[in-house]
Amino acid sequence: MRPTAKIILRACTSLVILLSLGLNLHLEAHAQAQETCTRPSRDVGTPLNDLGNGVYIRMDGQNTGFTGGLYPGGSNLRPSAHEAAGINLARRIVPLDANGVPDPNGKIVMIGIGMSNAWMEFNAFLNLVKADPGVNPSLVIVNGAQPGLTADYWINPIDGPWFIVNRRLVLTGVTPQQVQVAWVKNTHTGSGPFPDKAQALQTDLEIIARNLKINYPNIKLAYYSSRTTSYFYGTGLSPEPNAFETGFSVKWMIEKQINGDPELNYDPTRGPVVAPYLSWGPYLWANGPDPRSDGLVWLGSDMIYDCTHPSASGEAKVAQMLMSFFKTDTTTGWFRGERAVEQRFYLPLIFQFVVEDIP
Repeated sequence: MRPTAKIILRACTSLVILLSLGLNLHLEAHAQAQETCTRPSRDVGTPLNDLGNGVYIRMDGQNTGFTGGLYPGGSNLRPSAHEAAGINLARRIVPLDANGVPDPNGKIVMIGIGMSNAWMEFNAFLNLVKADPGVNPSLVIVNGAQPGLTADYWINPIDGPWFIVNRRLVLTGVTPQQVQVAWVKNTHTGSGPFPDKAQALQTDLEIIARNLKINYPNIKLAYYSSRTTSYFYGTGLSPEPNAFETGFSVKWMIEKQINGDPELNYDPTRGPVVAPYLSWGPYLWANGPDPRSDGLVWLGSDMIYDCTHPSASGEAKVAQMLMSFFKTDTTTGWFRGERAVEQRFYLPLIFQFVVEDIP
């Protein structure tokens, strides 16, 4: 890289860090003050995991023609072939040394990627992991999510957000070659027509998947979640129904991989591997105070004053859902440490970042 390009990259990275830090402190201050959302909720629609083969009718009455379910056919379960492939890949996740070579004394690294909500929720998840001796002691978890950096900031694999993630890895004592798993939650700001805005986000989420493979050559699994509920409608930072519709962005992306799209291929027997295996993580959206089939609600008290970012109770809800997912899913034996039961009295390494040195 030319010296001028390095200076520009460093300047851009420094600006990203400063902006991110400022928003970190702003959100933390309001979260601690517990200034919760006081706006009334409105009916948005049926959550994807309850909609099944039903057709999504938008708040404005638009019959979209699109059906629900997290996976094809209105199902919330992975298709059998995709399920088997995920289990097979999960079994191949073992500790790696700094060069990415299997080593029983190495580490399994998991990263979180996303914007402010993801940063807040993943930190709460890490606190649960830190207190749980049943988590794989070889696991190192690093929160790479960064407030203010929505999906459009992550589309260049050498831009500032990725630089910061890699710096956090270095500060943690691990390398990009040891990263094998990611949790991704991201969005676009503002409102827009359906399906156009959801498809635009889908495109960026797919680019993020490919960038994960570029930056982390040994990554195998990437779990995506869509947004939580907003109590803003039509206007605002991340309003409904667009917040709900980010679920379609994730759903359609995963379906593309299931259907064999080469731009999301994870199987070396089908051509060049350009992305990790993609799966839903926990599905986080609920129709405000209207309980989902599993009882989940999203209340005003679960959001801070902006009716968009989670309060302490909102963070806790997402953290519990993440914990439940990673402790029970068929593709997450690496999280539970099933191959290292005798070492479970140790705790995994957890790293959370708020303030960073500027390189």
